[in-house]
Amino acid sequence: MDHALTFVISALCILAISYRFYGVFFVRKVLKIDDTQETPSHQLYDGKNYVPTKKWVTAGHHFAAIAAAGPLVGPILAAQFGYLPGFLWLLIGCVIGGAVHDTVVLFASMKHRGKSLSDVARTELGPVAGWCTGLAMLFIIMITMAGLSMVVVYALAKNPWGVFAVGMTIPIAICVGIWERVTGNLRAATIFGVAMIAICVFVGPDLVGNDKLGYTAFGNLLYLQAGTISLILPIYAFFAATLPVWMLLVPRDYLSSYMKIGVFVALIIGVVFVNPLIRFPAVTDFIGGGGPIIPGKVWPFVSITIACGAISGFHAFIGSGTTPKLIDKWSDILPVGFGSMMAECVVGVMALVAATVLHPADYFAINSTPAVFKTLGLEVVDLPRLMQDIGLDLHGRTGGAVTLAVGMTSIFTGIPWFSHLASYFFQFVVMFEAVFILTAIDSGTRVARYLMQDFVGDLYAPLKRLDWMPGMLGTSAIACLAWGYLLCSGDIGSIWTLFGVSNQLMASIGLVVGATIILRMADKRRYMLTCLVPLAYLYVTVNAAGLWMMVNVYFNAQSKGYNVLNGVLSVIMLLLGLAIFISALVKWKELLGIRATHGGAPVPAE
Repeated sequence: MDHALTFVISALCILAISYRFYGVFFVRKVLKIDDTQETPSHQLYDGKNYVPTKKWVTAGHHFAAIAAAGPLVGPILAAQFGYLPGFLWLLIGCVIGGAVHDTVVLFASMKHRGKSLSDVARTELGPVAGWCTGLAMLFIIMITMAGLSMVVVYALAKNPWGVFAVGMTIPIAICVGIWERVTGNLRAATIFGVAMIAICVFVGPDLVGNDKLGYTAFGNLLYLQAGTISLILPIYAFFAATLPVWMLLVPRDYLSSYMKIGVFVALIIGVVFVNPLIRFPAVTDFIGGGGPIIPGKVWPFVSITIACGAISGFHAFIGSGTTPKLIDKWSDILPVGFGSMMAECVVGVMALVAATVLHPADYFAINSTPAVFKTLGLEVVDLPRLMQDIGLDLHGRTGGAVTLAVGMTSIFTGIPWFSHLASYFFQFVVMFEAVFILTAIDSGTRVARYLMQDFVGDLYAPLKRLDWMPGMLGTSAIACLAWGYLLCSGDIGSIWTLFGVSNQLMASIGLVVGATIILRMADKRRYMLTCLVPLAYLYVTVNAAGLWMMVNVYFNAQSKGYNVLNGVLSVIMLLLGLAIFISALVKWKELLGIRATHGGAPVPAE
């Protein structure tokens, strides 16, 4: 496949066929949805959390919540192995694993009145599995914050224009939140917010300067090193996570949705109308390991590096969080759960295209440190021209975000007049990614706070109260210190892999819960294979990757990514996953025995 449009059309055809046949089969035959039954949004309607919502509105909310930076960054980092491994994993992982996982977790939560996955696991598998799931969720959300934050760090390091544009979204979002809160005029507040964000991008070079023309005094003030940004982010998160959601989180998430639409539309336009040439080989020399970005072999690490877009445990937080409380009819699960995951897969394919239209030498020059790049024996091709157009030194800007922005900019440089807008477009894409991640950091810190308050609240009752100020401040501070330490103590190769292992472990837990529910209620026991097949692959992959990283990186004093804490976290997570898996095997044996004694009939819920 030489051109990008071939990738996109192939992916769209495969996903459309899978949705029409496998998706419909899974929802109607396996899950046995019945629209005559009331959903939790009707049963528990309160006008705040439980609200019946039209299916396409719910699908839009769910897609916006799951499609953060993951489907954009993971495929770009995995391009190290060539275009073929990532492309195959995105499609196979999404159809066989991700879409099934998201749909069954959403279904399971709805069957349990919209409760979280840990509560569902406690009911379906027992108290030990429930406790382990809750603890695993806490560890995973912490690691997720560190992994996503590292993308922001390397996108904004030594980039005053980006720091200015991203930083200004904070006061702009606060103004929008207060404006809407006081006047109730969302349209006027939106116009103001979108206009101010655009102005900040366009006035950036005049205020701060750039690498090509030099920096102003204000620009030198915003010329931050990676270490400085790594300290700023958790401090920011502490204050952001303790503000009322209407003041910063909701308005910035709302404004960033416009940026998301803009970036996605730009990707589609670039791929369809420019139809760039794919310059990467199908596989590179790094499929056997030793790559400058991901140290391990193509398996298991392509399935760890690419999570969102193929299958992601982070989606379980959303699928057992807000979304099950909004579903109007049971049949809405198909477009919301199955459909949104497939839409995210398309985003992942687009990101892979953006990376592979670059010359491999240019790609590795961006995604590895200058010292490491010298050892590869490669010479950059188009990078000097792109740096001239963008006005920024692009060497060694690891993390994936810069590569996406450069790849998209490269696509459009085929248009003669676009070079004059290249720097603005590049910074807009960087700002889009950074703002989305900052919103995820804010939300994730809040989730970590809730989980800690719920755990420790069993020992000290006041912590159960989410409005108790000392508990809110204390748990927020602990959460920020925890993931902030992880952020400051690793690099993108080790932290993103730790994030990938923990994320896919969470997906394994979601499939375990899904397999249990299907075994209990499905008409045919073999329908359990819809979850067992992806679970078998993913669980083996997670453990293989986790053990490899522990032996070769985290506990290896000679490795660049040597970090005992990361190794200990990996051990804890894999042990939690093992405890949950053993609990599931015991439960499955029990359910199979009950069904055998009743002629294979489904087992009623307890």
